[in-house]
Amino acid sequence: MSNTTSPDMVVGMGEALWDVLPEGKKIGGAPANFAYHVSQFGLPGCAVSAVGDDPNGIEIRQVFDERNLNSILETVPYPTGTVQVEIDQAGIPQYDIKENVAWDNIPYTARLGQLAERTKAVCFGSLAQRNVVSRNTINRFLDAMPQTPETLVVFDVNLRQGFYNKEILCNSMERCNILKINDEELVTVSRMFGYPGIDLQDKCWILLGKYNLRMLILTCGINGSYVFTPGKVSFQPTPHVDVADTVGAGDSFTAAFIASILKGKSVEEAHRKAVETSAFVCTQPGAMPVLPKEITEK
Repeated sequence: MSNTTSPDMVVGMGEALWDVLPEGKKIGGAPANFAYHVSQFGLPGCAVSAVGDDPNGIEIRQVFDERNLNSILETVPYPTGTVQVEIDQAGIPQYDIKENVAWDNIPYTARLGQLAERTKAVCFGSLAQRNVVSRNTINRFLDAMPQTPETLVVFDVNLRQGFYNKEILCNSMERCNILKINDEELVTVSRMFGYPGIDLQDKCWILLGKYNLRMLILTCGINGSYVFTPGKVSFQPTPHVDVADTVGAGDSFTAAFIASILKGKSVEEAHRKAVETSAFVCTQPGAMPVLPKEITEK
């Protein structure tokens, strides 16, 4: 654990893992990406997960330390998470997310409870809830957070390999006040929830009202992104950039948006900053590039 004593922590909670690619392995997991980028905007970010007592786990700790990323990484008797990434003949990556690994078994501890009491904003997803242990820990953490109008609870839907179900999605949407979802996920969720035949924006308005959300963020890849708030919608086109890879771009979008909102920016300003940040991350290899000061300081 690093410095997690600030009264206004911004926490990314869930999977910490290695993406094992044909050219080697890269550190992965949305919570660390989110917390790292939040910290680049000058806020006290913290990644919460679990690793195994193995070389992969030791290396994750080293990477976090090198990046000065605050974290609570419990060591548990399971292997550190890995994702086997194979590129098919069409160049499309295929993912095999290994099961029953450390981040499936994040324990709820006293220091996690203490962190929750000091947390101003949290981001969690659906993938980290595929196992009951981590799912219960995430829900206990949300219960222990300050229940104030200013507290931000972000559910970043990430549907992977069938590691989700309607119950987990419903509960998470009920627990959050900001929902982030992409266009493909929205189609899947709408089918599960029984309103497939209407356009994407109408689906967003339905979810915003049904779950009494403060905001709903919809990303549509090259087709731009939307932020829905009651009675209003912000749209930003996706900038054309030379893409190195898109790994972690969505997490950097969320981090920049939440950091901007916490700094008192308007939804439109936060949305512009999120788009600018994720576009830059797409031009850099890997999920955790150093952001230029013209992005983080203006």
